[in-house]
Amino acid sequence: MNGRLLPSLALAAMFLVAACTRDSVDPPPAGHTARTPVDLAGPWYFPQMTVPANNPTTLEGIQLGRRLYYDPLLSTYGPMAGRSCSSCHSQELGFTVPTPPSNFLNVLPHVNLGWSTNFLWNGEVQGTLEDIMRFEVEEFFQVDVNLLRNHPEYPQLFQAALGTSSITQDDVGKALAQWFRSMISSNSRFDQYLRHEIALTPSELNGMTLYLTETGDCFHCHGIPLLTDNAFHNIGLDSVFTGSDQGRFLVTGNPMDMGAFKASTLRNIAQTAPYMHDGRFATLEEVVEHYNSGVKPSPSLDPIMTKPGKETGLNLSPQQKADLVAFLNTFTDQTFLTDTALASPF
Repeated sequence: MNGRLLPSLALAAMFLVAACTRDSVDPPPAGHTARTPVDLAGPWYFPQMTVPANNPTTLEGIQLGRRLYYDPLLSTYGPMAGRSCSSCHSQELGFTVPTPPSNFLNVLPHVNLGWSTNFLWNGEVQGTLEDIMRFEVEEFFQVDVNLLRNHPEYPQLFQAALGTSSITQDDVGKALAQWFRSMISSNSRFDQYLRHEIALTPSELNGMTLYLTETGDCFHCHGIPLLTDNAFHNIGLDSVFTGSDQGRFLVTGNPMDMGAFKASTLRNIAQTAPYMHDGRFATLEEVVEHYNSGVKPSPSLDPIMTKPGKETGLNLSPQQKADLVAFLNTFTDQTFLTDTALASPF
């Protein structure tokens, strides 16, 4: 078979499982017709986004969530006192930062989380965006809602967005969840290629072939279009695990989860260095070389890493490694990184 057909055939097979459109967001409940429903429509190859009936996405909700995301008032206690969400999630860096606060793991990007059901590196929180926002509001930021209730603007903003000015932690979580659902990246050069708007270079096409076949073996954990399977994998970073490096095991207690972490999305990956849960790799070249020659064995190593013929790594040539990195760079979405609607409202 002509090798040039492999990427197209692989893409076609993956797209068969994708929904053609997203359902429209449910309309606001009766009595709140002033709210403006938002349909988070995207490319045809994106899956449907599940939106809870008790928190429909509205323009007012997104605007409120955006303000809360960028407001240091969100946190006045604990290790994040005086910081906003944006303190650790900068837009131009794909909503990450190079150096997280001390004693924290590397920063996961805030992008396309409306399709996620596993949150945090070890999946400590599972469910919907409302569930992870409840954790962020109650435990991570320890939001003092009295500050919001006594604020000159927030009661009115909550009334417009959620129909209440009493403001509970649950209300804060709902507003943030609406904002996160709007943080959609879908206009990278790779997306434009999928929509037949641009052509990729020969090197990028070679990299795509590597990515989508067993040669590079990236697609199992970072499939199209979200570029993550939202699951947990031990990818051989270490052979012995202590402390936070135990990963998913700390949540489940299952020995086969030892050293497993969530497969982070590769969208805007060129902007989100450093890499891995502990930020051990500074460049994409280092990441590729890990898979190529640096995988360490352990009883819980993901079977994907130990398939026949890959006992010593991918064994890619220097040119293949360069082509793979070139393809990874096509995931950069300049629209997402520069969209003023995602920037600070202050």
